[in-house]
Amino acid sequence: MTKLIIQIPCLNEAGSLPATILALPRKIEGIDKIELLVIDDGSTDGTSEVARLWGADHVVRHRRNRGLAAAFRSGIEAALTAGADIIVNTDADGQYAGEDIALLVAPVVAGTADIVVGDRGVAANAHFSPLKRMLQRLGSSVVQRLAGTDVPDAVSGFRAMSREAAQRINITTEFSYTTDMLIQAGRKRLAIESVAIRTNPVDRPSRLFKSVPRFIVNTVITMARAYTTHNPLRVFVGAGLLTAGLGVVPIVRFMWFWLTDQGNGHVQSLTLGAALLVLGALFTILGILADLIGANRKLMEANLFRMRELELRLGAAAPTESGRDLHGAEPPVRLANGRRR
Repeated sequence: MTKLIIQIPCLNEAGSLPATILALPRKIEGIDKIELLVIDDGSTDGTSEVARLWGADHVVRHRRNRGLAAAFRSGIEAALTAGADIIVNTDADGQYAGEDIALLVAPVVAGTADIVVGDRGVAANAHFSPLKRMLQRLGSSVVQRLAGTDVPDAVSGFRAMSREAAQRINITTEFSYTTDMLIQAGRKRLAIESVAIRTNPVDRPSRLFKSVPRFIVNTVITMARAYTTHNPLRVFVGAGLLTAGLGVVPIVRFMWFWLTDQGNGHVQSLTLGAALLVLGALFTILGILADLIGANRKLMEANLFRMRELELRLGAAAPTESGRDLHGAEPPVRLANGRRR
């Protein structure tokens, strides 16, 4: 039996959540059972109660707001624990058309994709402002290069993943999971596809970021961190070669003056060049060390994957990040049918 769990991260979405839930499909070809999971990320407007009232099969509640990435992580862990074979992530604001979930899961059901990302057609989407269209296209092109994938809408939150993909992806960012997830998936050679989807207009401002400049900065940091984590040798050795190359320039300058008997007074060039060469060598050494650490991380991720499989097979409740997140935040409170587990 193939079970699909649709997860919806929420922050104060009591007003829009009912319409979003009603728009979700109840039957999809190739899917035997569909369940709904709502992640209440510290809402203060009764989002959890509204979710249960409107038929959510599972509710995960954070006692305080921990951010979209943490909500996504909690949802994935809860969905896997509930026996999901396929997980779909959608937004509570109604931006995505619920009927298009069938399009998202089709490649996963067919076995041709591990992850499917909904393409909102950013370049021509009438619901986006010109600035947003430009930023989305620029960000997606950068992620395509970093991840080595062909995903035209890399920051779309409307995506489906197989159970194995969900177990292999380990989100570490605190801002947004979208770019981190794709860079990881590309590095781990998971099969990624993109399908065209429809979108609805959303009038309220985003709750993920307070301003466009802040969103840009956080996204750039997230992409740089994710890429460096999974490609340390390329990043550090590249920085080392660039630094060493810059160091060669003042050294060549000093040698020119020295060969023409004008070396006096140009020792600063030699000092600067030597310092840059040493710095370049240090960058290279750091790259080698980071690559060795990365190899160890791969072994740990492989062990984590096996542990998750074993936990699910035994029917044990898999803890989310050992019951606490990386900063010691309180574990999520899980509720179902109005009762705590």
